[in-house]
Amino acid sequence: MEIQALTWSPLNRKKMTKFEFNTLVIQHTDSLKMYALHFTRDDEDANDLVQDTLLKAVTYYTRFKEGTNLKGWLYTIMKNTFINNYRRFVKTNSLVSKSDEISSANLVHSAAVNAGENKFVMEDIQEAMTALSDEYYVPFSMYFEGYKYHEISGHLQIPIGTVKTRIHVARRAMKKALNTYKHDRV
Repeated sequence: MEIQALTWSPLNRKKMTKFEFNTLVIQHTDSLKMYALHFTRDDEDANDLVQDTLLKAVTYYTRFKEGTNLKGWLYTIMKNTFINNYRRFVKTNSLVSKSDEISSANLVHSAAVNAGENKFVMEDIQEAMTALSDEYYVPFSMYFEGYKYHEISGHLQIPIGTVKTRIHVARRAMKKALNTYKHDRV
């Protein structure tokens, strides 16, 4: 028995089965892993995030609207899962000390686990994105969410060349706004 790669097409009007949907989702595992590494910067945590994303996608497959960009939908699930896990982590790892002194063991642990810098980075990214005019923000955010140039072009009803230019200008503006972090990259 030969398994063929499944692709959903708007021309194919039959309802997608759960098995077909799961097969399509699994095909995005590699790109999800790369996307997860951007969030976690750790291979094991990225694997966990991908697994959580796949589980949610398969569990809530009835909420997927056929014709929607599956990759973008999966990326949104991953981003939201990461944010929710981060919030839960921060809430459960809050250190409240009633003593006047904090032991050196706790001090080292709290300093090593402190993820406050990530919060500031995310705030700076959000600020840089909101500084973009809608003309550049909309195509850039759609591209970031996984939409292809032709999909953005069709949605916004503008030529593909204009879409590419606007995304390029938005990237350049984001790089300029986030220039502070240029040397932090490894």
